[in-house]
Amino acid sequence: MSRIHGVIEGGSLLARIAFRACRKKIGRVVRPVRVHALYNRLLFGYGQMEMAQEKATTVPVALKSLAQLRVATRIGCPF
Repeated sequence: MSRIHGVIEGGSLLARIAFRACRKKIGRVVRPVRVHALYNRLLFGYGQMEMAQEKATTVPVALKSLAQLRVATRIGCPF
């Protein structure tokens, strides 16, 4: 369990938008997004990185999903 709890509800406009997007994509707001929401500039950079990774076309989408699953399994990520 992490020592930083992050933003639970509300927050800035950017945080609310990020929470909504996360709920739409994953079904819930994950802890990294809550922690990044503590600082707007950090959350903005995190969002830019996520969007760039999604739009990258060098690797097929199926392979990206498989790699994400493999990494999550290896590090013991709960989702």
